[in-house]
Amino acid sequence: MDADYFLSVGRQALWILALVSAPVLLPALITGLIIGMVQAATSINEQTLSFIPKLAIVAISLAIFGGMMLGLLSDFTVSIFERIPDLVR
Repeated sequence: MDADYFLSVGRQALWILALVSAPVLLPALITGLIIGMVQAATSINEQTLSFIPKLAIVAISLAIFGGMMLGLLSDFTVSIFERIPDLVR
């Protein structure tokens, strides 16, 4: 096995990581930005005001996209395990 093989596996792992984390991180980021603008406009600096909506959005995102995320991770894990015999040779 040469270095290109391991670099391609690493690149694929990073791409899967981005695909799995984006459906949770992007809605939380947008929610935090909107709540932060509302807090700045109203001068309300309550910490739970920003935490509770982000927590709810993350929970909803996990409920909606959790199956897809688990499918991506399991497919990647299966493909890694299927490559083990090629690594032994």
